[in-house]
Amino acid sequence: MLSSKAFLQGVFAETAKGNGRPFVDALADDVRWTIIGRTAWSRTYQGKRAVLAELLGPLAEQFGGRNIVSAERFVADGDVVVVEARNHSVTTAGRPYPNRYCWIFVLRDGKVAEVTEYTDTQLIAEVLAPPPASTS
Repeated sequence: MLSSKAFLQGVFAETAKGNGRPFVDALADDVRWTIIGRTAWSRTYQGKRAVLAELLGPLAEQFGGRNIVSAERFVADGDVVVVEARNHSVTTAGRPYPNRYCWIFVLRDGKVAEVTEYTDTQLIAEVLAPPPASTS
């Protein structure tokens, strides 16, 4: 069995190519994803269904083409893995979205159970449209 760090390194090798499927597949059904800050996107998304419908889906709609995210550093302590990453996407309006991330992943039973996201909230506010109203 892969270590949590090696598992996420494999997932991010794919996101760097614009293939988000392994990332989505890695999320546990009861995942909790928290975006820190005060943007319209900043809150806790509870459950894979909410993450897909209220976060990842609406984000994908704002990008013109594939969402490309490359990881630059992995720091692991057992099932807690910190990933420093960079976004290389462009919005449908043609605006670059060079966001930087520090994600803290907590894995459980080989799946991502928790994500805490630290990101450039000013860039989010300037470039992204607000998400649709929450349904959860």
